Amino acid sequence: MGNSKTNQTIFTNAKIVPMSGNSDDFEIIEDAVIVSDGDIIAWVGPEKNIPQKFKNFKEFNVKGKLITPGFIDCHTHLVFGGNRSTEFNMRLNGKSYEEIAKAGGGIASTMKSTRSATFDELLQSSLTRLDDMIRNGVTTVEIKSGYGLDIETECLMLRVARRLETIRPIRVKTSFLGSHGISPEYKSNPNKYIEDICLPALTKAHEEGLVDAVDGFCETVALNTEQLKLVFELAKKLDLPVKLHAEQLSHSGGVKLATSYNAISVDHLEYANEDDVKLMSGAGSIAVILPGAYYTLNETQKPPIELFRKYNVPMAIATDCNPGSSPLTSILLTMNMSSTLFKVTPLEALSGVTKNAAKALSLNDRGQIKEGMISDFVIWDLEHPAEFSYRIGFNPIYKRIFGGSFD
Repeated sequence: MGNSKTNQTIFTNAKIVPMSGNSDDFEIIEDAVIVSDGDIIAWVGPEKNIPQKFKNFKEFNVKGKLITPGFIDCHTHLVFGGNRSTEFNMRLNGKSYEEIAKAGGGIASTMKSTRSATFDELLQSSLTRLDDMIRNGVTTVEIKSGYGLDIETECLMLRVARRLETIRPIRVKTSFLGSHGISPEYKSNPNKYIEDICLPALTKAHEEGLVDAVDGFCETVALNTEQLKLVFELAKKLDLPVKLHAEQLSHSGGVKLATSYNAISVDHLEYANEDDVKLMSGAGSIAVILPGAYYTLNETQKPPIELFRKYNVPMAIATDCNPGSSPLTSILLTMNMSSTLFKVTPLEALSGVTKNAAKALSLNDRGQIKEGMISDFVIWDLEHPAEFSYRIGFNPIYKRIFGGSFD
């Protein structure tokens, strides 16, 4: 992906929000320029200080508009078959996530639809969702498997994810999530599922170059810590980083497990306690906040935002796009949700979809506008970055720059 060195552009007359510092308020560079040399940012700063060597680059006048780093959606289940709209009505009638799952809905329902779908069918349905994310300013997206729960379909989902970045201007990071649940065929013997399906699927996917990280779901309706430990041990042997869905619906000990493997992120965290947050701080794990699931499931237990602040645990924010608990593709709406529901500040929200989201994926070449970073950024028709969290149901995108080129 990316462009040759012949693509050299100076974006002038900009209001840049670089997200490269640690201030308690937004850093905004007025009357600024971004110099993009090929697909790399070569210089950022006030227009009056631009080095002479860039003067011959072609110019694009931003006309005073706001520029942020390209958004990073660091937790999605973008690839899946079917939908679960019927479950929405069940929830409205009082059924819980656990009750729906035990009745054959939830992940098992999507598993059936995903297993029966072809590569092209999964690709086309995923593109519909991905295109909406791109329209919302996303330039990097994380995509998990987890709806196959058999060896072939888990790998198929990851192949689809890899294919997406070859046909759209998007960067994809993949997570193996064969430990999303227990396949119905192994319901009476969950440990056998890990041995027969999950571990061989991870090995095969890794051999095909399909895996960037390994994820799991630690919950009463999914896997327990002992089962997940087997998966994480294999990830460790394969030199793959781990992350975990943890403490979403109950306190299940997921944070303790994840941090013992230096997880790059721990996600959901509604039931995380102070000891959990201390462990995350010590392990350097990012807290990924997923307000879409909280909203859709009409939860009441909120993630411990104040504890994350107290122990300096960086917070990322993501859509958790999935067919059951968060059928959400708008990262813009997600930012508003995080502020409205969880009291995340506008600065924390923007950090959560830029530099902290990059950290949640172990990426150090994006999420900020500064020299040496990838030239992925977005021009917005906004006056102030606080508007991302303040406004609802809008999309002020003006231009999206991917690898130094306009979409």
